[in-house]
Amino acid sequence: MIPSRVEETLPELAPFVHAVQRRRPDDGTWCEAWTVRDVLAHQTGNAEELARVLQAFLAGAPVETRGFDREEPYRRMSDAELWAAFLSRCEKLSEVAAAAAQDLSPDTEVMWTGRTVKVPFFAEHMREELILHRWDLTGDDATAVRALNEPWMTEHSVTSVGRPLLERGRTGLDLGPEGRIEGRLRTPGMDDVVVTADADGAGIRLAMPEGPATIESDAAVRVLLLWGRRPADPARWHSAAGPETLRRVRTLLAGY
Repeated sequence: MIPSRVEETLPELAPFVHAVQRRRPDDGTWCEAWTVRDVLAHQTGNAEELARVLQAFLAGAPVETRGFDREEPYRRMSDAELWAAFLSRCEKLSEVAAAAAQDLSPDTEVMWTGRTVKVPFFAEHMREELILHRWDLTGDDATAVRALNEPWMTEHSVTSVGRPLLERGRTGLDLGPEGRIEGRLRTPGMDDVVVTADADGAGIRLAMPEGPATIESDAAVRVLLLWGRRPADPARWHSAAGPETLRRVRTLLAGY
């Protein structure tokens, strides 16, 4: 039973929980090389770290964001211990997010992974993680597609997460004869997502549609592509770009 105050902060928690409960811990997922148990350990670490960083800021003693080694203690737990820890960490994050919403302006900036984010980011990012990793468990079911299609998912991926999504894909990437890659991911009726990479780094932004799209899809598929995933049905996206341009853009996006 998820407390109502937690569901209010993390409305995507219950669908994620139900998806986990329908699978065995050692079942594979759409997240390459991860089992259901691996996904749950990752999510537990996410909830803990988001709460830890925000709570420390609230207490006036900011801390640095830890890396993914924070998940190791959870990977060593029994299945029952991990499940209890996951629910507990999500409840803690909800409590801290509620306290921050009460005590801080939503425009207050907090350090997170070497950059600043605003206070609402912390609950919103966990919501995005719950949606994305639920898709890893279920694939393209109606609940996943509906959640991924929400405009805030694109907005959060581009403006709140941004360049970290692309940096791994840029490393060692063949930038082509021009030394630069630009791709436009287009969803009809929405701004394009423009991704770039050159010798100085990677960039991502929203922009008015202009010129040909590199990849055109619905909003749900576009979010999956930004996070290095591929929809189960390849017919859900199409491209008129040449094979080399498409290959480079897909390599850039596949780095997460």
